[in-house]
Amino acid sequence: MTTSDVVLVAGEVIVDYTLPYSGAECKLRLGGIAHAARGLWAAGLDYAIAAFCPEYLREEAQRYFLAHGCREVIWLGNVVGAPSVIVIGDPTEVSHQAYEDLLREQKRIVPEHPVPDVKHYKSIVVFPGLFDINSLLPIANPDANFSFDIAYGIEDLASLSAFRGRIKAVIISTSSTLFLGLGSDDVSHLIAAIRQIDPEVFLLKENRGGSRLFNLQNDSVEQIPASLSKTVNSVGVGDVFTAVMVALSHKGWVEAAWRGYQAATVYSQTTYPDDFRRDVQRSFKLSLQTLRDLGGTVLPWHVRQLFSIYLAGPDFSYINKVELDRAVASLQYHNFKVRRPIQENGELPRPSNDVDRQRTYDTDYELLKECDMVFAVPLERDPGTLVEIGMSIALGKPVVTFDPRIENNNTMVMCGSIEYSAVLDDCLNATFNTLAKLSERLQ
Repeated sequence: MTTSDVVLVAGEVIVDYTLPYSGAECKLRLGGIAHAARGLWAAGLDYAIAAFCPEYLREEAQRYFLAHGCREVIWLGNVVGAPSVIVIGDPTEVSHQAYEDLLREQKRIVPEHPVPDVKHYKSIVVFPGLFDINSLLPIANPDANFSFDIAYGIEDLASLSAFRGRIKAVIISTSSTLFLGLGSDDVSHLIAAIRQIDPEVFLLKENRGGSRLFNLQNDSVEQIPASLSKTVNSVGVGDVFTAVMVALSHKGWVEAAWRGYQAATVYSQTTYPDDFRRDVQRSFKLSLQTLRDLGGTVLPWHVRQLFSIYLAGPDFSYINKVELDRAVASLQYHNFKVRRPIQENGELPRPSNDVDRQRTYDTDYELLKECDMVFAVPLERDPGTLVEIGMSIALGKPVVTFDPRIENNNTMVMCGSIEYSAVLDDCLNATFNTLAKLSERLQ
């Protein structure tokens, strides 16, 4: 195989430091484009690295890449003023991951001198960051094509206009600021903007709701599901998806995207490279048709707003409800429509009279009947929440119960709920699965 057949991964090398949380210790590992490198190595695909990296990290990074299948490491520039360390607060992405790029205001890129030559690579996948992406054009082969995974670093698609006619794929996640600015209300606006730079395909990664591959040459759309299970670490999962998909694009974009999905799914379930590679190799033995037949969870970003989730819980101003607030933040982060009866109908005054109580009961009950499912957080064994759970079950509404303090592990709550767990990740998956099934019935 010549280097023209090898995908070149361009971007920054970063150190990921995941803070310890319940059930998991802290984790320190190479991040940035190292995630994409692990994905390509696990998939048995040839690749090379073109990186912006601080001097102190280069020896270790090069040794790591070469030990994981990299054909060549090319340094594009030095990172100065900051250590290139990102602190990660929530690696499972039940809500915003709380990234903190240390000393990011002081961070600068110093281009390498002499300017490196990457003209022998014909396929380049770029993970934008602090560096100027246009600096890649003069050092690349005039016939090279580019793919861009835009998580951050690009605020305007017009900045890719110089690459027009040479772009194979644009990949964006629903968590990116670019998506939130252009496509959160209507994906057609985002697609129209992407058409201006003329890529072959556009992949929209919709987190636990699956992904959509838009072929902009024939206007077809391939829906790729999510396979939901315990999330060990979601950091870099999208990078793995992108790198594997682009590297396998010679098989056709549809199969390439499904294989990227497989690799990304496995990556979310382990942070141990050897286990990751073993499981990717196993999963790749499945045919494309078998993959499609297996199915999964499909709940596009914009479909989620069609359903209402009733929040059953003591959402009062006078109690400690940090877990309830975290659950609400999680649901809203994933674009679910959360109906909070206490916020919408008012908090019952203390003390209250019969009229106030009846009004509150009537309005809350009407809201409950309007909603499609119930997400319950029965903190402090709140009797009102427990009654709402029972009423919902009697109405035939699916109930997901998040019981972080394990105060309500009784038969009626546990068996009456479609999901009962003290782990928010489990309850979030159950919410996706529940509304995905409701969505199927509407089609």
